[in-house]
Amino acid sequence: MVNIGVVGYGYWGPNLVRNFGEEQGARVIAVSDLSAKRAELAQSRYPAISVTSDYRELIANPEVDLVVIATPVATHFSLSKAALEAGKHVLVEKPLTTSSEEGLRLIEEAEKRKLRLFVDHTFIYTGAVRKIRDIVLSGELGEIYYYDSVRVNLGLFQYDIDVIWDLAVHDLAIMNYVLPMRPIAVSATRMSHVAGATENIAYLTMFFTDNVIAHVHVNWLSPVKIRRTMVSGTRRMIVYDDMEASEKVKVYDRGIDVRNNSEARYKTLVNYRSGDMWAPQLDVTEALKFEVRSIIQALETGMRLETEGHAGLEVVRVLEAASESMRNRGQAIDLKVGRMTT
Repeated sequence: MVNIGVVGYGYWGPNLVRNFGEEQGARVIAVSDLSAKRAELAQSRYPAISVTSDYRELIANPEVDLVVIATPVATHFSLSKAALEAGKHVLVEKPLTTSSEEGLRLIEEAEKRKLRLFVDHTFIYTGAVRKIRDIVLSGELGEIYYYDSVRVNLGLFQYDIDVIWDLAVHDLAIMNYVLPMRPIAVSATRMSHVAGATENIAYLTMFFTDNVIAHVHVNWLSPVKIRRTMVSGTRRMIVYDDMEASEKVKVYDRGIDVRNNSEARYKTLVNYRSGDMWAPQLDVTEALKFEVRSIIQALETGMRLETEGHAGLEVVRVLEAASESMRNRGQAIDLKVGRMTT
């Protein structure tokens, strides 16, 4: 039995408590929140759980095996570090930390103490994203051309992070999971339309080798909510629309065929291909439920997950480089060495 302590009972905390509480092999024994109102709500819902306003009391509890952190991003490093130093496994909300240096320190701390550090990249556990990864890795799409995503809605404005650290983190985690390659540079632009607030709209472009490109558009100031991703290859194309009630993933046999024209060496012939579309069957298990189950199994068996510290660090490195690029009006930042490219 894995005993769970959850720090933060605000927006996402209740979902974590519910899913861990319903999972066989796990038991939520403690919740911590600075807000007396939120702490009282947790206590009323789960009378058997120990509730405290002091996270240190929860972390020090010798019965807690896994500390789950659902607090503002700026607190992720200090809370995770304290939990690891206390000998606890850690699951921390996205993004892992506010800097790659902090992320690397947490990974090293966990490895030194032979503890597990998980990051809550929940979308990785959706049936849709896992199916896309299967299709890409099977070679059905052919050689990858591009990854393109839009994640926009009206609000919720964050006081401590901008829109890329709030929304783009999802798309970067999905991109790294489904694509068999990693970006080598990133360029990003941004804008804030609320005085004194963080940036509410941003465009990120990631560059890969072999003419692969990725683009992510995120926006807190959109009149509609859109969650759409396209992955295109030489043979097939995928459209993933998370707002669809069913058939969230569609595979299109559409694209172009390019061949050399023997009569003109420097010209090519482009033939347009328009074939069938099909929607693969998806696992409809709630993503967070599947994630929680996977974490418990990982702790019990030692199996590795795709959402551990290094996956979180990869995303933070892109976010960090994108932030630097935005400060320099879109100048491309080399992800390998963290410097501007010419």
